[in-house]
Amino acid sequence: LGSRRGPDELKGRMSMPVKGRVMHAYGQPRSAGLRWHGWLIAAKIGSEVRAVAHGRVAYSDWLRGYGLLIIIDHGDGFMSLYANNESLLHEVGDWVEPGTVISTVGSSSLNDDGLYFEIRKNGKAMDPAVWLKR
Repeated sequence: LGSRRGPDELKGRMSMPVKGRVMHAYGQPRSAGLRWHGWLIAAKIGSEVRAVAHGRVAYSDWLRGYGLLIIIDHGDGFMSLYANNESLLHEVGDWVEPGTVISTVGSSSLNDDGLYFEIRKNGKAMDPAVWLKR
């Protein structure tokens, strides 16, 4: 039952989705007046990406600007987004536990290689630093 806790209960204690250093952090300037809405985490192509909390896969496909993207719905308005993948290992409707391998890191022509990660509440991006332990 412990793995069924939502992001609110796990605040500050969720594991990183992939091991690596944060190259671009939430709120940092990006380009053309835009800011980062999540983290770009440096990781080798093919590295395993893990779910940060229990939830159900809401999206698992290619999306312009995100590449291969997987989104997990954690309930209570919380979602986590994992973009810039090489492969997606779960389909829409699949349930995942914290630490479940959900994808592998891909390459990006726009950014450095690594995983792009966001956490959202009711559609609004929030700073992953508040939610993840490093």
